[in-house]
Amino acid sequence: MEFVLGGVAASCAAVFTNPMEVVKTRMQVQGELKHRGAYPVYYKNVFHAFVVIAKNDGLLALQSGLVPALWYQFVMNGARLGSFQAFVDYGLTKTASGDVSFPRTLVAGAASGCIGAYLASPLYLVKTHLQTNSTSKIAIGDQHEWHSMSDGLRKIYTQHGIQGLFRGVSAALLRVSMGSAAQLSTFAKSREMIDNSGWFQRNSWKSTLMASCVSGSVVVALMTPFDVVSTRLYNQQVSKDGRGAKYNGVFDCILKMFRSEGLWGFYKGWGASFTRLAPHTVLSLVFWSELRKFYHSLEKSESK
Repeated sequence: MEFVLGGVAASCAAVFTNPMEVVKTRMQVQGELKHRGAYPVYYKNVFHAFVVIAKNDGLLALQSGLVPALWYQFVMNGARLGSFQAFVDYGLTKTASGDVSFPRTLVAGAASGCIGAYLASPLYLVKTHLQTNSTSKIAIGDQHEWHSMSDGLRKIYTQHGIQGLFRGVSAALLRVSMGSAAQLSTFAKSREMIDNSGWFQRNSWKSTLMASCVSGSVVVALMTPFDVVSTRLYNQQVSKDGRGAKYNGVFDCILKMFRSEGLWGFYKGWGASFTRLAPHTVLSLVFWSELRKFYHSLEKSESK
């Protein structure tokens, strides 16, 4: 049940944050492998990108890839949060005295993130393709002409088999394990500190919200470079034998980006990432915490 609760919580959050995910994805592939000033800037900032996308692609384009985004959040976060809660329930994240162990929580968060990222990788692949697809006037990066999630999955499988559906997964494992480790460890530790401070009633939604804000800020700072690399690897065109047209893998992508775009290239779309990741982290963790409390209250009432 923990897997379902985690997936539902993240999917609820994705409904609100998907427009920011579209903006973030497009800004991350803008000016790919080009020096600053050597490419047209269609998206100047988060708010400008919203206007440009709505004006050229239509208002509904801000919800591009919503279906695979919801399924991705359900599968990835269901597995991630469910696995993490299993680690917690077995006492693997606490010290012998019963306190939350930051190193153990960090490892548990990274491990659960890897599980979720691998299982949901094909969904993230199609989501990225659908969100970068736009009219030729503002097109950036490689374009993929999928009509829907099922159309994309079917065509990728037909052309490249199972391996094609999991291309880019190595970057996803780095991205999500880093983000998950930072998110879940800082959330658990900061909520414990807030509860012990006596500022709010223990396990209240206020302490959850404050801990989520702390967690979201840390995630954005640490995860953005890996997020950009992941988007680039997922979005690139591939040859008939499945080889990437631009990058041969994670480290090749990092090297080429650094040479052509510099350090700033890894933080493209940073503003959009924060605009999306921070509220998504907060909403996911708040929904997850409240859904768990609601579910356990139902269990108690049924057992009476």
